[in-house]
Amino acid sequence: MKAFSNYDQAKENAKYEGGERLPEGGYVCRILGTKYTGPQNGNSGFITMQFDIAEGDHAGFFQKQYESNTSEDKKFKGKVTIWEPKDDGTEQDGWTKNAFARWTNAIEDSNPGYTWDWDETKWKGKLVGILFGTTGTVIEGKEITYTEARTGTSIEKVRSGDYKIPKFKKRNGYTGNGSSASNSDNNSDNGSDDWMNVTGSVAEELPFN
Repeated sequence: MKAFSNYDQAKENAKYEGGERLPEGGYVCRILGTKYTGPQNGNSGFITMQFDIAEGDHAGFFQKQYESNTSEDKKFKGKVTIWEPKDDGTEQDGWTKNAFARWTNAIEDSNPGYTWDWDETKWKGKLVGILFGTTGTVIEGKEITYTEARTGTSIEKVRSGDYKIPKFKKRNGYTGNGSSASNSDNNSDNGSDDWMNVTGSVAEELPFN
């Protein structure tokens, strides 16, 4: 057999197995930075917000995950996409507005004296509560589950445990026959959260400056 190129790097990449999985629930997080991308090709603009867990047993989770990943194309996964409403009066736009306001409320409630003034760069360094839920999806024909950030809340609600774990979400034809996830039947009071996706093309390698 003839040796193929980049084998040594592939060998190192194969050693990474994903590491510890973050349990679903609420976490006090610190915002590391934001980046606004304006509307393009008829699509809505959005804010990409990067964060890491600031308190508890899982403090620094995403930075540790990033540092332990030996893959050349590794991405920093502590991030959410917050979509900008189109302001077109549709029902979907109403959901997007409510979802956007949930994040601004969460940041205001978590940082006394702060009021949202349409400058997302001021979020850097602030605390916010983030609720994580379990999602099932299909990748290359295999059903998997993973934990993703769903919505914001106040840090006081996280610290007191006064929140509901977001309900289990299915994507891409997931049937529920793959890996099981706890609390999959919990009801969520977070409304529609399809506007936000942790994984996607807006990923950055490192936290924003």
